[in-house]
Amino acid sequence: MIAFPNAKINIGLNIVKRRDDGYHDLETVFYPVMIKDVLEIVEARELSFSSSGLAVPGRPEDNICVKAFGLLSRDMKLPQVKIHLHKNIPIGAGLGGGSSDASFFISLMNDKFGLGLSRERMEEYASQLGADCAFFIQNEPVFAFEKGDRFENLQLDLSKFFIVLVMPDIHVPTSAAFKDIVPSPPVKSLKDLIKSDITTWKDSITNDFEPGIIRQYPEIGLIKESLYGSGAIYASLSGSGASVYGIFEAPVKLPGLELKNRAFYGV
Repeated sequence: MIAFPNAKINIGLNIVKRRDDGYHDLETVFYPVMIKDVLEIVEARELSFSSSGLAVPGRPEDNICVKAFGLLSRDMKLPQVKIHLHKNIPIGAGLGGGSSDASFFISLMNDKFGLGLSRERMEEYASQLGADCAFFIQNEPVFAFEKGDRFENLQLDLSKFFIVLVMPDIHVPTSAAFKDIVPSPPVKSLKDLIKSDITTWKDSITNDFEPGIIRQYPEIGLIKESLYGSGAIYASLSGSGASVYGIFEAPVKLPGLELKNRAFYGV
């Protein structure tokens, strides 16, 4: 049985405060985009994981899909499966690819073996694997808050726009992303700003990670400038990067950006 886990972008990201547990409260908008991995499970004699496409770091037994299997198997008797992941979503890009793989795996197991899990129960399992994992169960635009694991549905439809996503050959460590962050509640909540006309987002919706990351990796800033220079009505780093996306009113091609970066069009 095969599924196609998709990526997401963050529209705005505010680091609101540092929590007592060491995490941060934040607010952001998760919006699904159609860059997809391919995930297959086949009943087998023993549990195994393999991958193709982009290199997946770490040991197979530590892959998040294998962890999801272990989580499910604590509560129910499951057949052993062979898991194969064809990786197309860039890793370490702020696109939630691993989180999506885990959530789609849970849903795939539920469908293939008739586990009878409700959407809410699948979200509970997914949330144990990562703050944004549960988003991919429902896989619709949401306003995310607290650790990024609490959601409110949004009426946000960007289907009439053309999204270009650019992935430079840069890895942004978590320590680098938080280096210059000073948590602070926003003057106006992103939940309200996202409802304004998209032409106003450039001046009102920001990603708190962006200034510090651009200082450390100027190429990311140049990509954002290039997107605006090519006519984007909004451009931003996604999550803590390193991917940058631009929202356009019409289809475009950006051969200059493709010379050094991986680009996805119409996602």
